[in-house]
Amino acid sequence: MSVTVRVPAKVNVQLAVGPARPDGFHDLANVFLAVSLYDRVTATRAESLRVTCEGPDADQVPLDRTNLAARAAELLAARYGIAPDVHLHIAKDIPVAGGMAGGSADGAGALLACDALWGTGASRAELLDICAELGSDVPFSLVGGAALGTGRGEHLTELPLGGTFHWVFAVADGGLSTPAVYAEFDRLTPAAPAPAASPGLLDALRTGDTAALAGALANDLQPAALSLRPSLADTLAAGTAAGALAGIVSGSGPTTAFLVKDAEAARSVAAALVASGTCRTARTATSPAPGARIVPA
Repeated sequence: MSVTVRVPAKVNVQLAVGPARPDGFHDLANVFLAVSLYDRVTATRAESLRVTCEGPDADQVPLDRTNLAARAAELLAARYGIAPDVHLHIAKDIPVAGGMAGGSADGAGALLACDALWGTGASRAELLDICAELGSDVPFSLVGGAALGTGRGEHLTELPLGGTFHWVFAVADGGLSTPAVYAEFDRLTPAAPAPAASPGLLDALRTGDTAALAGALANDLQPAALSLRPSLADTLAAGTAAGALAGIVSGSGPTTAFLVKDAEAARSVAAALVASGTCRTARTATSPAPGARIVPA
């Protein structure tokens, strides 16, 4: 028996970052949107825990127990007093180490798949609790749609959305270390204010106003990401020159996200970005997208 779960990537349309806390994390006001790029995680009964992976950049995905999918299986099994004997196969389509929560998506996907495979019957609250233990972005991967994440991003308030938004994602060569980006943020912003969500941005989401959302996109980590990877400025310039309404570094980067008017504009901007030579590839997607869901057999 196997269970397959499809789980989306995310884009941060606002990432407001406060000063470092004593525990090393930062308080955030993190407005997440799930987008229509998906990983699939398949859980199959096995004699021991193992992880395999296929897809773009699969060779960069750890297959040991540092993988969030493996950790999700272990945490769920420990709660219910069972052995984490499962083969987790990840079919990657979310860019790896790109600031789009691909690893977090795999953790949420594995958790939901193992819960169904083992019949543990965990409540939604229990699953979200395990997600928060796995990482700050993992709860949103389970929930999907749109949400405001506070604390270190794990406390979610779902947000109303009034329409469909079209995106282009420019995938860079290599990754950016999230801890390194936060360390650079601390160096550049020694007196960061308390984070708060933008009322204008939340209103743009609620009304489905693409132009207003474009004007409100904000990422406090962007200066740090550009400091560590100056070439991303060229990618942002290429996307806006090609007609994107706005461009932003996605999360801690190095993927850059471009909000565009419609599907035709998305195709045009994606082609221009690839032709510019400032990114490795470009992907189009829409939001919102549902969170982790079991795929019917």
